[in-house]
Amino acid sequence: MALFKSSNPTVAEKVFKNSLGSADASAGTMTIGGSIGKFGFLLLMVMGGAFYTWNLLAKGQTSLLQTMMMIGIFGGLITAMIIIFKPHLAKFLAPLYALLEGFALGGISVIIQTAFAQKYPGIVLQAVGLTFAVALGMLALYAFRVIRATQKFRAIVFSATLGILIFYAISWILSLFHVNVSFMYDSSLLGIGISLFVVAIAALNLILDFDMIEKGAEMGAPKYMEWYGAFGLMITMVWLYLEILKLLSRFAGRK
Repeated sequence: MALFKSSNPTVAEKVFKNSLGSADASAGTMTIGGSIGKFGFLLLMVMGGAFYTWNLLAKGQTSLLQTMMMIGIFGGLITAMIIIFKPHLAKFLAPLYALLEGFALGGISVIIQTAFAQKYPGIVLQAVGLTFAVALGMLALYAFRVIRATQKFRAIVFSATLGILIFYAISWILSLFHVNVSFMYDSSLLGIGISLFVVAIAALNLILDFDMIEKGAEMGAPKYMEWYGAFGLMITMVWLYLEILKLLSRFAGRK
């Protein structure tokens, strides 16, 4: 039975095991507190990037806003892939990833806020609040061992997450051929039900992230893996926020 199993591709048994024999292993060992502190720093970077792009709309610089959003989306994806394949670079690239994600999230949030300014003026603020509320709730459930990251739990969450990714990929491919999968975007009960399911799976992924950070600290992973653990947690938080924002936009569409 593998020690590490996760639907989050940034946290896996092979990554942590390989880190034990790295040249940086002598610089200290990973701690839970260190990972939390680094996650807090990444969160500030995301907020800073989002604040910058959000303010571009107030200044009337919509063209620059769109440019920064696209830089954030594609730059964040490229940076994330580099970190996933080169974990030892996380201490250098994770802050950059967070800043780029901030640009992307700020732009996306502005677009959603503008689209629902009349029906749902506080949609972005509520999405942010719900994201942190869900994250804190999951942390409490994990800390008090109400939910345990058992092998069966990991397998279920992994299968569900993989299914969601495949579903999204198929929908995107169909859209290229002008095949409209309406429930992916509309406010139907089916669409809302799908969003609720995806939000639930994203939230359960946080349990796996918490478990990976704890197990990494227990096995004595090198210090730089704190950045890697914080990076993995940030990926899930970004996903959760986007899915909650999508869910709220579906509800707003029914008003």
